[in-house]
Amino acid sequence: EVRLEDSGGGSVQAGGSLRLSCAHSGYTFSPYTLAWFRQAPGKEREGVACITNDTTTCYADSVKGRFTISNDNAKNTLYLQMDHLKPEDTGMYFCAEVRGRAWWRDFSNARMRHFHYWGQGTQVHVSS
Repeated sequence: EVRLEDSGGGSVQAGGSLRLSCAHSGYTFSPYTLAWFRQAPGKEREGVACITNDTTTCYADSVKGRFTISNDNAKNTLYLQMDHLKPEDTGMYFCAEVRGRAWWRDFSNARMRHFHYWGQGTQVHVSS
C-alpha cells in the first residue's frame, strides 16, 4: 500500500520561508515521479513542483527561483523548500506520486488526474 504523509505547513509573513516534508512508503515500482500540488480556497488544485526517481525536476513558472523540490531516498522523504513566500502562495499543499517518469515545462499545467497517490495535505498561510 502506497502511503504519503505530508507535514511542515504553517503561517509566515511574506518574504519568509517554510519547508514541507512528505514521508512516502509502500511502492516498489520504478521509474516514478513525486510532486507537490497546492489548492487555494475556491480554486483548482495546481502543480507546484515535481521530481523523478532520476532527480529530474520541474516547477510551475510562478515558483521558479523561489521553491526547491528534493527527495531523500535514504529517508524516503520528499521536501519542498519554499523561500521568498508571497501571499498568493497560500493554500493547502499536497504531495503526490505516480508510476512512471513525468515532466512538464510548466508544472502548473499538471492536473490531479495525472497522479495516483496523495497525501492528506498541509496548510500554508502567507500574510502580507
